[in-house]
Amino acid sequence: MKKNLNILIVIFMSIVTSNGFSQNSAGNFENDFQFLKKHQEVVLLKSKNNKSQLIVLPKLQGRVMTSTANGLKGNSYGWMHYELLASGQFEEHMNAFGGEDRFWMGPEGGQYSIFFKKGTDFTFDNWYTPKEIDTETYEIVNQTDTSVSFRKKMILDNYNGYRFDIEVNRIVTIFDNSQIAEELAIDLTNVETVGFQSANEIVNTGKEKWSKNTGLLSIWILGMFNPSEKTTVILPYKNELALNTSYFGEIPPERLTITDKHVLFKGNGTKRFKMGVPPQNVMPYIGSYDADKNVLTIVSYSFENDTTYVNSEWKIQDNPYAGDVINSYNDGPLENGEQLGPFYEMESSSSTRELLPKESIKHIHKTYHFEGDKEALNDISKKLLKLDLSDL
Repeated sequence: MKKNLNILIVIFMSIVTSNGFSQNSAGNFENDFQFLKKHQEVVLLKSKNNKSQLIVLPKLQGRVMTSTANGLKGNSYGWMHYELLASGQFEEHMNAFGGEDRFWMGPEGGQYSIFFKKGTDFTFDNWYTPKEIDTETYEIVNQTDTSVSFRKKMILDNYNGYRFDIEVNRIVTIFDNSQIAEELAIDLTNVETVGFQSANEIVNTGKEKWSKNTGLLSIWILGMFNPSEKTTVILPYKNELALNTSYFGEIPPERLTITDKHVLFKGNGTKRFKMGVPPQNVMPYIGSYDADKNVLTIVSYSFENDTTYVNSEWKIQDNPYAGDVINSYNDGPLENGEQLGPFYEMESSSSTRELLPKESIKHIHKTYHFEGDKEALNDISKKLLKLDLSDL
């Protein structure tokens, strides 16, 4: 693996040099738009004012790669792996192309995992992201100026040996400012904003009912964002906290700040860890605040007080349906010093259930970015995240 990685690095560097573009060019929406047009089929969605825009990539599962609130000259909010996108190469275990909203499915680990083959140990060397949610193209079904819909049929096998026949349906839609203000009941005076959602569905297209005894699936949406030393990830919670910090080993205590209402950490991409919040603790919104760029990001998700969520921990589990609703990941070096990013993630998952043929599970994931007047941003944070930004 080390030898292959070194070869890829050489390829990446030669491509970056020939394109005159590198990871250091990140941050401007027009740069990202022009770069992606060279290497991908691009769908550009715009709101009525043309300032709110987002880029969707059909050949990478209809993912929202990045967005802006200020047109082509504005900030670009999504993290992108420029070298990997430019290389035209696929990596062995997972392709961290980036993107603010990408479609995945769970569980990742455990006896019903779709990332590990039957009988293998739960180690990185045996972990493989299914190509259907990593590298394959999703068919465009319909497209307008403000939305694009996709369909993908696939077959996935889990660790238990059960085979799933699946149809995925996905619709990405950009919002107008008036929709955002009304839905969130907030004042957007002195604030630039972009907001969008993905509406996702998985359908059992097989002939058998999916069963807990052989494994179930969930929809899992992940957003990858640019890290910085001045970025704080904000996870509000209710009730007595049962934070899951065991995904990649226990998180060093100095990395987390836990109050009676929030879990906070620095989204700087320098230390690899992941956490999850179970159903009894979740609140309607999670978010992050970049104090350097003065950007507040809010994520919301569909949640109907269900309690059956797949467990993605990398081990044989006693409770495979006692998983998390939301997750957050901070990227950092692996044990061998290699690194996927750096980036940080905010993620949400659907609940799961036993599906008869033609039945489905649906999940909506929404992302909003706000930038502008600090007091206006603080008002939004206090309303949605229940946090005064001056306390960070």
